[in-house]
Amino acid sequence: MTSGIDPEANAAAMVSAVGAADMGGATMLFTPEMSGMLDRDRKRATANVVPEDQSPVLAAMRNAAARAGMWLSIGSIPVLREDGRWANRTFVIDSSGDVAARYDKIHMFDVDLDTGESWRESAAYAPGEEVVTVETPVGRLGLTICYDLRFPALFEALGRAQCDVISIPAAFTRPTGAAHWQVLQRARAIEASAFVVAAAQVGLHEDGRETYGHSMVIDPWGDVLLEMDGEASGLGFAEIDHDRIKAVRSQLPSLFNKQPISP
Repeated sequence: MTSGIDPEANAAAMVSAVGAADMGGATMLFTPEMSGMLDRDRKRATANVVPEDQSPVLAAMRNAAARAGMWLSIGSIPVLREDGRWANRTFVIDSSGDVAARYDKIHMFDVDLDTGESWRESAAYAPGEEVVTVETPVGRLGLTICYDLRFPALFEALGRAQCDVISIPAAFTRPTGAAHWQVLQRARAIEASAFVVAAAQVGLHEDGRETYGHSMVIDPWGDVLLEMDGEASGLGFAEIDHDRIKAVRSQLPSLFNKQPISP
């Protein structure tokens, strides 16, 4: 996606994608981080960061899932917590339109890049505290968001949970994406012996930022099954073969051979 600052416009694009995915025979659709709204102007964004039960994006996607009879993983939308802080939250929606799981991004993106870009996610967002998995039609799904990718302990926990698929929705910057996006995605798939589905924001956004794109699906061996364009939004399809998971884990049983290491 190339999400903008208007949640209702983004929701319309996502609902259209549900229809196209359904026509293509998809079992489940994955969207990027901040697919409901991408706005670096926090003062302007405040009016659109609402409790989840008031979110027009979540409501539209729940209705779309129910109409299509399809599961959805909304990479994330910003929501207002009861304590007044914001959360960067993933929602997994089942085929009846019910919320099957929620995950709040654990690791906050607080960095200064050589390009002059500066990001302080923790200035507005409260970090999550729980590792989340959920049973879906594509198997046991582990949930992460973007910057979580750089923290192996989270993926070790998801590996121990025997996840079949790990979702890594993202809005990677162009410099960090070009340097690290593919290699880290492949590493996480290999470490967890699981498929990785990484739906990504792409292109020049309404708020002025640029994101790297290259949405990917990677199999448990680290093979790239899908890599989308780095310039334009679109819809991609990939097969999740559970026999592939079994084959890789039988050849490389690293999840079962792991030993505790004391510091």
